Amino acid sequence: MAISMNTNVEYSERATFLQGFTTYGDVMVGDKAFEFYNEKNKEDFIQIPWEEVDYVSAEVIGKKRITRFAIFTKRNGHFTFSTRDNKATLRAIREHVPADRLLKSPNVLQVAKAGVKGIPGAFGSVFKRK
Repeated sequence: MAISMNTNVEYSERATFLQGFTTYGDVMVGDKAFEFYNEKNKEDFIQIPWEEVDYVSAEVIGKKRITRFAIFTKRNGHFTFSTRDNKATLRAIREHVPADRLLKSPNVLQVAKAGVKGIPGAFGSVFKRK
């Protein structure tokens, strides 16, 4: 059985871990870490201490709907989650992560625009004389 890093749980919610195969379980936001536990296999868990969180990026559709969020760590990549109430989960995370480290991820149009702007640079490096 996994042992929680938290001494006090501030928020708990049903969640989905979206990496490779989707995994269903519970998210716990506590005083020392962000934790995810698989509902079928309690030995399958993710614990991210608050000191290890680099920033959190949320995918926002329209002006209000948050579909998922990703926690980027300093050493171990990123982890993507979706909860039943993403806005409330991010409010609980906001108590432990500084506001300047909570970001809105770029939407499809912003990614496409950046890709189109990068095309001349990509072709320029291909045809560059040496």
